[in-house]
Amino acid sequence: MDENNLNNSATPSQSSNSQDLNVGTNQVIEAKPISNANSNSSNFSSANSNVGSSVPPTGNYHSNTSSGTTYNTYNASQKKKKKNEGPGFTKTVLLPFACGILGAGLVVGTCFGIPTIRNNLLSGYTVTDEGSVSSPNTEQISLLDYSDTAVGVAQKVLPSIVGINVTYSVNSIFYSGGTAKAQGSGVIISEDGYILTNNHVVNSSSTSSYYELGQASKITVTLNNDDTEYEAKIVGTDEQTDLAVIKIEKDGLTAAELGDSDSVQVGEFCMAIGNNLGLGTTVTDGIVSAVNRTVTDEDGNSYTAIQTNAAINSGNSGGALVNSKGQVIGINTLKVSGDGVEGVGFAIPINSTKDITDQLIEYQKVKRPYLGIDGIDVDEDMAKQYNLTVGVYVKTLENFGAAERAGVKVGDVITKVDGKEIENMDELNEIKNSKEIGDKIKLTVWRNGKTQDIEVTLQEQP
Repeated sequence: MDENNLNNSATPSQSSNSQDLNVGTNQVIEAKPISNANSNSSNFSSANSNVGSSVPPTGNYHSNTSSGTTYNTYNASQKKKKKNEGPGFTKTVLLPFACGILGAGLVVGTCFGIPTIRNNLLSGYTVTDEGSVSSPNTEQISLLDYSDTAVGVAQKVLPSIVGINVTYSVNSIFYSGGTAKAQGSGVIISEDGYILTNNHVVNSSSTSSYYELGQASKITVTLNNDDTEYEAKIVGTDEQTDLAVIKIEKDGLTAAELGDSDSVQVGEFCMAIGNNLGLGTTVTDGIVSAVNRTVTDEDGNSYTAIQTNAAINSGNSGGALVNSKGQVIGINTLKVSGDGVEGVGFAIPINSTKDITDQLIEYQKVKRPYLGIDGIDVDEDMAKQYNLTVGVYVKTLENFGAAERAGVKVGDVITKVDGKEIENMDELNEIKNSKEIGDKIKLTVWRNGKTQDIEVTLQEQP
């Protein structure tokens, strides 16, 4: 799959100069660390011990007028007899409070110093960025565990992933007999050499006004930790689901373990593994971004896919999307690329590949029910413009096809299938593909302003 490339702090000094506008002289203010906080606090308390007192303490005071300034000094040698008024505030409140805090600190410190008690106290709690405690049932997540999981998954899956090198023949108006090369990935699905990959890896539909590529003329496969190139042959391809099966002649291979893509949850861990950019087997990780996404490829084929933000690049096509158990949950097939787009890749759910894979191995193709109709979607605006009704306008019919043999005509508008209203070919095909070859379905068609029901027996798609 082709991809587009997107992709002074000032240090404060301890002194500063300030201008006293009132005095008109410069004063230097020196900032010093506060190292005597206790003595400052004590002085502050002493200096303000008598603030708000209406009666000064009893004692002998003497005036000192040295330097023109009057100071009062208190003679502490004369002691005043105090009346016994019972226990003071310090003994009744502060001392018990301080003892309580000290005791609690000793108990907590002892508990956290004993590993068993500490672990029991902390189990089930994690601290958030704000320092709060989350709900008790949340398990702590270790990055080591995350790394070990990724390593374990990679070691389990890597032996089941292969690199695919493809040579195409090129038909050009400038020269003939030219070749082009491409690379992709594949997943080993059996010990005897069957490999699942994308149809567009081995069966390119790339064309332009100057050249045309066809089916691969040569395919080689390289195994993990093995430089040997094994020649492969195409077993079967299916353009509609973009899947293909190839085979190499080698036994004893490690088949991948397939998971259950129906149980995949948004947000769960996943890894994409494949021959990224031709560098060899590469592992990228991410999460499942969405499930049941309907995507349409460059050839106009639509299918339901798993969306992931794990890096998927050219060469990853056909590789594996795996879960934390090392099980394949999808086949990487494409990504959205362009300016401003990052981390939007898609994988075909593995459950939807199982029946396709079995049929490709057994029949070299996928057997599907067939109507033989080429239709045009008619919306309300088109219906008003052309005096039609909403549904699928029958543009062409396959000769001797199921619809023609049942009486459907060009110009009919199919409005219902088995009683269910439809508005486009996708809805028609969804109902048809849920049936088996040989089943009967009822088409309600609008013809010349009237509706009628036509029963059609589904044929096998040629």
